[in-house]
Amino acid sequence: MPIKLPANHPEFSNLKAEGVPLMSEDTALRQDIRPLRIGLLNLMPTKIQTEVQFASLIGAGPLQIEISFIRMSNHESKHTSREHMMRFYRPFSEIRDQKFDGLIITGAPIEHLAFEDVTYWDEMIEVMNWTQSNVHSTFGVCWGAMAMLYYFHRVPKHILTEKLSGCFRQMNLVPSSPYLRGFSDNCIVPVSRWTQVLASDLDANNLPILLGSDITGPGLIEDPAHRALYIMNHFEYDSHTLAGEYSRDKGKDDQKTTLPVNYFPDDDPNRPPENRWRSHGYLLYGNWINEIYQSVPYQLSRIGE
Repeated sequence: MPIKLPANHPEFSNLKAEGVPLMSEDTALRQDIRPLRIGLLNLMPTKIQTEVQFASLIGAGPLQIEISFIRMSNHESKHTSREHMMRFYRPFSEIRDQKFDGLIITGAPIEHLAFEDVTYWDEMIEVMNWTQSNVHSTFGVCWGAMAMLYYFHRVPKHILTEKLSGCFRQMNLVPSSPYLRGFSDNCIVPVSRWTQVLASDLDANNLPILLGSDITGPGLIEDPAHRALYIMNHFEYDSHTLAGEYSRDKGKDDQKTTLPVNYFPDDDPNRPPENRWRSHGYLLYGNWINEIYQSVPYQLSRIGE
């Protein structure tokens, strides 16, 4: 799925070197096909890294993808330059009248806060309501998923006594799901969070759990009524993301920071980790894009009808 990305984006050459298909505006205009418009509401502090991770996943197939980077209107990024944000991002207030085939809402390092205490929660509610009229399919990731579950279904998040960090095996609970087409009976997924949702709360709301684990709980949840998928974990992580988080956490609190489970070979942080989830990550997001392509109206204006 070639992605239309500005040639002056700082990671353009790196994405191309990784084999992600990129397309210029001129080439896109010559193709007799409407590109799928995918929005990325990026709530992560590491904006550029997150952009690259998701672009790699959704740009690996044959369809044209036009990706739009979106930010909360009044939230100032502390870890990404103002120049980058001004050049590549648009605040939600400026795109609320537009339609999108798909929207990804990322995680955010604010799990310890009650949803109502998040500074941009009121606008987040606007975004979630907006998805029901202006987005064909929404993919909530980690905190983004928990926010949608809480708002639409009042499913609470539960604080864990210690951080879940590492690579954990998830069971394929609904092999017939089109979102799990090509999946093995189980798969490895990177996990990095301080909270969880409970299967009992999801069952009470008739929300199918597609991937799950006895250790890490529900992993992938479908919400047909709201045309949404919710994933608690991080197929988008690259090989070294957990290592970077481990180093960051260790610098903050060396005594309480434990090694990510089943991540470093022989639990040796001096050895480079092996990526054992990339193929399933491509499958999941490719299946999501395919389901959008198969069901979305050709005319963007009809999305939400």
